[in-house]
Amino acid sequence: MMIRILSLGKTKAGFVADGLEEYLRRLKHYAKVTWEEFDDIKKIDRTNQELVKQREGELILSQLKPGDHLILLDEGGNTYSSTEFAKWIQKKQVSSTNMVFCIGGSFGFSNEVYDRANEKLSLSSMTFNHQMIRMIFAEQLYRGFTILRGEPYHHS
Repeated sequence: MMIRILSLGKTKAGFVADGLEEYLRRLKHYAKVTWEEFDDIKKIDRTNQELVKQREGELILSQLKPGDHLILLDEGGNTYSSTEFAKWIQKKQVSSTNMVFCIGGSFGFSNEVYDRANEKLSLSSMTFNHQMIRMIFAEQLYRGFTILRGEPYHHS
């Protein structure tokens, strides 16, 4: 299974970058995972949220291939416990060859990205900034794979 994670904006906080790097290193034992960060859209009025979402959406859509299974990390998405998320990953391993998770910018996604998405996933009913969610998602992805292998990382 190939997993790509797209995120808008660079990871700026050192502790987030360190944690993200640690979990990506651990994930190599379970799946091929690539993390692609894209610079914030420049030369644009950042107070115009719709325009920002539109430009970010164009960037996201340009990174996708026709067969990619796009999952948006979005507050309106499905929520799972860690064990349920592991089972969800297991099902996707069988049915999807290219999973692309996308962490949007601070204003969310454009309508065109929502239309293209196959699924939406919410990590919590709480709100996290789009920097922190990177490390949290990488940890949960790692946790899911350890659950599937029956490894002791997750204590239920």
